[in-house]
Amino acid sequence: MACVVVGTDEFLPLARAQSAARGLPELPVVTVPHPIGGIAPSVAAAKAEPVAASVLRALTSAPSAASAAGAATGGMRGAPSDLDEFQGWLMEQGWGDGLPAIPPTAERVKRMLAGTRREPEEIVAVVVPRLGRATIEAVAANAVMAGALPEHMPVILAAVEALADPSFNLQAVQTTTHPCSPLLIVNGPIARRLGINAAGNALGQGARANAVIGRAVRLTLQNIGGARPGKEDRATHGHPGKYSYCVAENEAASPWEPLSVERGFSPADSTVTVCGSEAPHNINDHGTATPEGLVATVAGTAATTGSNNIYLGGEPLIALGPEHAATVASRGWKKDDFRRAVWDAAAVPRGRFTSENLARFEAIYPEGFADRTSAAVLRISRDWRDIMVIVTGGAGKHSAFIPTFGATRSVTRKIIE
Repeated sequence: MACVVVGTDEFLPLARAQSAARGLPELPVVTVPHPIGGIAPSVAAAKAEPVAASVLRALTSAPSAASAAGAATGGMRGAPSDLDEFQGWLMEQGWGDGLPAIPPTAERVKRMLAGTRREPEEIVAVVVPRLGRATIEAVAANAVMAGALPEHMPVILAAVEALADPSFNLQAVQTTTHPCSPLLIVNGPIARRLGINAAGNALGQGARANAVIGRAVRLTLQNIGGARPGKEDRATHGHPGKYSYCVAENEAASPWEPLSVERGFSPADSTVTVCGSEAPHNINDHGTATPEGLVATVAGTAATTGSNNIYLGGEPLIALGPEHAATVASRGWKKDDFRRAVWDAAAVPRGRFTSENLARFEAIYPEGFADRTSAAVLRISRDWRDIMVIVTGGAGKHSAFIPTFGATRSVTRKIIE
């Protein structure tokens, strides 16, 4: 059966990489000038008409089959021994993230492998879009480059496994124009033992474990999965979490059970949860002293027309600072009371959306947008139970709202040491 890939020219590198990974490097690709979204139908038609003959030709000729392109890091053969020269060489190969990296020599990778009892050749996951085989050894090489320590390996491996779960929808997260990046939330004893920061500046700089664990996962996704910035990774802006995005829940400061226990794990279990998340949006409320008042502030920050969660669903995350969490719990509120109240309050009237966006959203989510009055409201998730709540951070009356890509579900995995 004849096949052809049709898309805009901005996505040509992604189409080429995916067809090669599937053993069809000669698969015809036909492109039109970007964009095709948010333009008048007549303009879209004008872009389509010139390529109709190319599509027909591609559908009536058989592409030649060939073996899939390599889908690993490519090895470090030929890497300069000089540390400074190595940095430039790494970027030329497309394997760096722009920050200085440590050369993954055989000796360093061997030391990293001491952090796990799993065999080096074991495949942790097949990582899209390149369908790269993430072996334990290949993940260890990326962990070395990130500056991780052997004791970090169990967290990194569990995160990579979680990201490959189909419900996470890694293909979309890796290649979308949306700025999302995997956020790692670590719970349990391992977070404290490794020093993963859950207190002041938890989402910022200053903690080695947070930085290198998140960076190791990002390099694995780029180098094994093949999501190279500006090529397969099509993010319009991205955000700084695409260097590293890892935090622990501040269980000691939380008035409630942690996320891992909510999801059926024991308090003695160590877990990592992965979310396809945007950057944090600050919630500043220094005056409120009641749960109801804080709900109003959080909802006002969360309810926006430009959110993916409004029309794609998903699980937006509220990261409550300990002082805000204490305010919510002061009247006996549980997590469910808070998330239900936020869901009720974080309502966006249908009339605030443009007619063009309404037409698009009605096609994607007809149950929420179609055949409703302008006064009807849309909420930040399909169900109030989809709102995730954790407690993290230090002193100060700040919290964070972290939207997600939408068409993704968070996944929690137990960390096996």
